[in-house]
Amino acid sequence: MKRAIFILSLLWSILSFGAPVPDAVNTELAPTSEHKRATQLINRFISSYHYKKILLDNALSSSILDHYLEELDPNRSYFLREDVEAFSIYRNKLDNAILDANLAPAFDIFKVFRKRLDERVETAKRLLSQDFNFEVNEDYILDRSQLSWAANPAELDEIWRRRVKNDVLGLRLTGQPLDKIRETLTKRYESLARNTHQFNADDVYQLFINAYTTSVEPHTAYFSPRASEDFRIRMSLSLEGIGAVLRSENEYTVVQQVVPGGPAEKSGKLHPEDRITAIGEGLSGTLTDVLGWRLENVVDLIRGPKGTKVRLQILPKDAPPGGANVLIALTRDTIQLEEQAAKKSLIEIPTEKGKTRVGVIKLPAFYMDFAARARGDSNYRSTSRDVLNLMSELKREKVDGLVIDLRGNGGGSLSEATELTGLFIETGPVVQVKDASGHIGMERDIDPGIAYSGPLAVLVDRQSASASEIFAGAIQDYHRGIVVGEPTFGKGTVQNLVDLDNIDSDEGGRLGQLKATIAQFFRVSGASTQHRGIVPDITFPEMLHSTDQGERELKNALPWSAIQPAHYSALNVSSQAIAEARHRHEIRIQEDPIIKLLLAEAQSLREIEKRNRVSLLEKQRRAEWDAADQLRREREKKFQELVKNQPLAYTQTSHKEPENNDVDTSDILLYETANILRDFAYLTRHGPETKPSDIAGR
Repeated sequence: MKRAIFILSLLWSILSFGAPVPDAVNTELAPTSEHKRATQLINRFISSYHYKKILLDNALSSSILDHYLEELDPNRSYFLREDVEAFSIYRNKLDNAILDANLAPAFDIFKVFRKRLDERVETAKRLLSQDFNFEVNEDYILDRSQLSWAANPAELDEIWRRRVKNDVLGLRLTGQPLDKIRETLTKRYESLARNTHQFNADDVYQLFINAYTTSVEPHTAYFSPRASEDFRIRMSLSLEGIGAVLRSENEYTVVQQVVPGGPAEKSGKLHPEDRITAIGEGLSGTLTDVLGWRLENVVDLIRGPKGTKVRLQILPKDAPPGGANVLIALTRDTIQLEEQAAKKSLIEIPTEKGKTRVGVIKLPAFYMDFAARARGDSNYRSTSRDVLNLMSELKREKVDGLVIDLRGNGGGSLSEATELTGLFIETGPVVQVKDASGHIGMERDIDPGIAYSGPLAVLVDRQSASASEIFAGAIQDYHRGIVVGEPTFGKGTVQNLVDLDNIDSDEGGRLGQLKATIAQFFRVSGASTQHRGIVPDITFPEMLHSTDQGERELKNALPWSAIQPAHYSALNVSSQAIAEARHRHEIRIQEDPIIKLLLAEAQSLREIEKRNRVSLLEKQRRAEWDAADQLRREREKKFQELVKNQPLAYTQTSHKEPENNDVDTSDILLYETANILRDFAYLTRHGPETKPSDIAGR
């Protein structure tokens, strides 16, 4: 997450605060007049219009400093304790610095960071020339973010000795010769220094000012002029690449989300939480090691013309720390609206008396073709229009129930979330919106018609956010359907993008943009979708949640809150029917061998995530690699064997390319959702006392 801070000039630090920060170097980096004007505008907007009312005081000043140091050195591998102690002269002064738009100390801190990084790179390159003893029983700590800063250069030298030894061992286990290992790692370490020296004044300022914005609230962020253009490209759906949302985590580039309809999703080879370690152009180009690279530079390597190939070396999410990399190849493509659009499928559940037919509508995003609508095109595409058409087709196929699959749906158009809800309810409020002044508005469905009145389930996961949570929450509050899956992301806030150039157009220069939180969503029941998200009526086993994610994991996120409920008419639904459907779901998954296998795999992933040390003893490390690889192969073989004996409906639910139409976890959980919906519909009609055999024999 980008962070930033406002600091004071070095001269001021000498006169007012005592000793200056140590050995500031590379004095060519300095704040510009545009940065100072942007600072004034950003502070004015946050203090006047931001939803979260927070004082710019000493407490926030201290948080800003911590955020800035964390962004510069998240793994505490460069700064010394004496550096951090020297920076403490700013701890209670940054609030005044922001008000005065005095940015020099932020640049001074960055120059110290760059100097320390240069020193570490030289140390690492020097260590590469020695021979390591891999028969010594010692280990390397992967994540030092919660540990103390190194007390002196000797302690930092030891940290880096183990780091370099770990890097060498990782490549040694792949069978690379020593000269190739030294060449690869020399380039890796030199790229750390090169990338840091490529930071210009805009980059440092963006890093710095975002320490301020994210100390206020995590969805408030500043985009420099260059970052603003990159943001515009990412939002246009015209980007030619692999279709993956990435984030930086320590020195790894991590896959945060695989975009539906993109090359990565279609291939089935790249998954959330995979770590990208190297990138190669084409099928034979040299692999470029990208550990420690800036995120935008990694993205630049991945981007390319439609139809061209790119190779990614990844450390899979299920690989243990220090595990083996995997090489995959993807064909770049443009993600079009058509590929993001809703799609239907059909699940047929065998019973003693025939089949239960459950329709599925997969919804990757809440979209609308605004350009086509603005042109007056009466056939413009939108979520609600497409879902309406798909439901008509499914009704003609005589489905017994409908699942709206919102897994991985990060949101989109608020109006479309409202319109979609309106397809399932008579009329009434859908979501309440409270702005920074305390005024509460309402988004309503005013069309009294119902497009589908049959049994309904909404399937969600931890990546379902924003508009997805509005729809799922409304369906739950109206008791119109049953919500199944994982607790959702919990993003219940509204952001506005402010072009600072438009505010300050008379002065000239490019100032960038500010994305700020200006309002909060509340369900018609009065509860916020913020922080807690939507808690399903029936939740899949916790161990299937492969990692802790969501708003509740973000620092300074707005807390859950509630307002007065809106006036709405909910349907009467038997809580006993839900409880009984939940009970039968729990029995079913305890007996289902495939889900039992998935639970075992999820447990292994959780254990892997908790590991923070890797052995530098070669025989132990190799044994761990071999054991992990063997376990993965055994589980995959067992999984495929079990699937062969299960209903064909598993494969019918897949949306991947035909050549990659294997069954995966998403298919299994979707099929179980169909079973839940079948149970719930039958129990609602016939009462919760119905025997399981009666349901199975529908």
